[in-house]
Amino acid sequence: MDWTLILGALACLAACFVAASTGAVFRPGPWYEALRKPTWNPPNWLFPIAWSLLYLMIAAAGFLVWRQDGFGLPMLAWLVQLVLNAGWSWVFFGLRKLGWATAEALAMFAAILACVLLFAPISPLAAWLMAPYLVWVGFATFLSFTIWRLNPGPQPAMGQEAARG
Repeated sequence: MDWTLILGALACLAACFVAASTGAVFRPGPWYEALRKPTWNPPNWLFPIAWSLLYLMIAAAGFLVWRQDGFGLPMLAWLVQLVLNAGWSWVFFGLRKLGWATAEALAMFAAILACVLLFAPISPLAAWLMAPYLVWVGFATFLSFTIWRLNPGPQPAMGQEAARG
């Protein structure tokens, strides 16, 4: 049994779990429900299912690249996109900065695209595992932009609704 491989796989899963945890800390709640959203906004129940599958694929892709290439530029890009991923929930649901969240989502999309391009020569499977994530974040970026445009003006920061009441 190769403990290095097991620890590497666990590290990739743990990194994805940490990124995912911000979605549990900064939840949509009543503020999000009150926002105007486009008719094509997915139902709320779809997000945890989609993200759970995506995080497993992201972890697997990271592991495949790390196993074949070690920790270099491709894995640095993988970590950057995870940091951006974790930050989006904080910016959108925590700070309620819809414009910033859209810009952050664009940066995340670029980092994921960099991963796909950097992963492809190392592990085509890893690149393909990141492809659904790229598509989903592209969609989510457009959704974030649309919600921002439908809800102009400042949004109350998390916890300020009660203070205003």
